Amino acid sequence: MAKTLIAFFSRADENYFGGAMRYVKVGNTEIVAGIMKELTGADTFKIEMKNPYSPVYMTCIDEAKKDLRENARPELTSYIDSIDGYDTIILGYPNYWGTIPMAVATFLERYDFDGKTILPLCTNEGSGMGSSERNVKKYAKGADVKKGLSITGSQAASSKDAVKKWLAVNGQI
Repeated sequence: MAKTLIAFFSRADENYFGGAMRYVKVGNTEIVAGIMKELTGADTFKIEMKNPYSPVYMTCIDEAKKDLRENARPELTSYIDSIDGYDTIILGYPNYWGTIPMAVATFLERYDFDGKTILPLCTNEGSGMGSSERNVKKYAKGADVKKGLSITGSQAASSKDAVKKWLAVNGQI
């Protein structure tokens, strides 16, 4: 039986929402991952950095930009023992400087994705998928990376219809 994993990186604290900053307890990507779990019953794994970025938005984006420039691989707090039991990985992340956060690259490079399907989910405030799909392909060698879903972060809580449609198109519900 086909099995799906929802692996996601999400950031709470101070976030940017359509021109304004506000603090949130749950990040936008985690909200959408929760909707996906509710719809699919899939297992979830939160990708978390051992040394997280600053809770202050402007500092966080500087830290994320530095990691991207340096092609850094931030250490994670934990890892899944194996992804062998999963056929499909829904990979959720915010758009950081037009691509995936470097912590997601750390996650992807750890596993063998031969024969796996990756469904990218990118939350953002208008920048879309950026080059993230191409970069997921680069870091997840052997994976069949499908067309991703872009969700405006400030609309994450009301994204159920769009998520449901995308999951259905990709055979997840």
